[in-house]
Amino acid sequence: MLINNKFHLSYCTNIHPGGNWEQTLVSLKEYLPKVKEEVSKDQPFGVGLRLSNVASMELQEGKRLLEFKEWLDNNNLYVFTMNGFPYGNFHNERVKDMVHAPDWTTTERLEYTQRLFRQLAFLLPKGLSGGISTSPISYKFWHNSEDATDKAFIDGATNMIAVVLQLMAIENNTGKHLHLDIEPEPDGMLENSNEVLAFFDRYLIPIGTKVLIDKLGCSNTEAKELILRHIMICYDVCHFSLAYEEPEVSLNKFINAGIKVGKIQVSSALKIRFNEGDNEGDNEAIWRSLERFDEPTYLHQVTQKLGDKVITYRDLPELLNKRGDFTELRAHFHVPIFLEQYESLFSTQDQILKVLELLKKNQFSDHLEIETYTWDVLPEDLKMELSQSIVREIEWLKNKL
Repeated sequence: MLINNKFHLSYCTNIHPGGNWEQTLVSLKEYLPKVKEEVSKDQPFGVGLRLSNVASMELQEGKRLLEFKEWLDNNNLYVFTMNGFPYGNFHNERVKDMVHAPDWTTTERLEYTQRLFRQLAFLLPKGLSGGISTSPISYKFWHNSEDATDKAFIDGATNMIAVVLQLMAIENNTGKHLHLDIEPEPDGMLENSNEVLAFFDRYLIPIGTKVLIDKLGCSNTEAKELILRHIMICYDVCHFSLAYEEPEVSLNKFINAGIKVGKIQVSSALKIRFNEGDNEGDNEAIWRSLERFDEPTYLHQVTQKLGDKVITYRDLPELLNKRGDFTELRAHFHVPIFLEQYESLFSTQDQILKVLELLKKNQFSDHLEIETYTWDVLPEDLKMELSQSIVREIEWLKNKL
């Protein structure tokens, strides 16, 4: 939906099971009309669409894509952003680090993303820009040497430039501006703003300008402008809070480097504050609360800031087995954005509020997507009927905007 005539706001449908197109469509038809009725009854409601590779392939068959577009139009719904990060099934089975597979070093990831862009170009209403968020190249522990890491960055940049060429052609043919939004996250090959800047400066821009100059005969400056027009950042608030980056600092780095934010994923991490001194005995209750978030489906990295460094535990069980003496930790578990505190734990909701304040002063992005995908694995007392949970998050964010 359009908020204040400035921001397109929705939730990411990776909340719903979607291993194939039939399952995806059943979920969309069950939830989107109910949510729209509550939050955008008389206005068009935007969709943050997530399609697995299988669902996307099946959507291409016959007249399915046209029929889906007609269903969207008939229900006053429109797709303006997509989540192209998880390639396979994202529910009811172990995902963990395989959320990155296949990564950007592979033709499978490239072909999947290009197919999604063809579908987005068809679904996107005229006059709007559209983006697809994606993996931060790969999972860093799959590349265990400097040479292997360097090769992964080179291959990833090369494949992303192939997407740039596709998006240029789409814009020339349809007038629709589309962008690929790289989403940094803990233990991805891009985790924070400095790593993003380094990737653009050392790999994406040099590799891309050479390719574009060779193919288009453009200047170095024109090539760089084209890359920055079609490759952007997905600013996931949860992920940047895990990097202990203040929004104003990281966003200013991107702005100064000419890197745009294609989408803000409004999400919140767990914040664990431990007691000191006379209250130290209460820490056992904190650990018990944290144990309730240990589940087998998703990666829940935990980060700790020590001086200028951020230490990352690969998954929650690694931390729980270690315990130890901590002041504050942050855990990669997307908790409801309206939640400031749960039992003895807190959230990084404050980071969302800071981003929204910056957005009011300088509209650095017009795509906002709520991404709390963990409803089915949350502790039982945080669950409620799913459509009402979605509505509650959207209403909270609307009020803050």
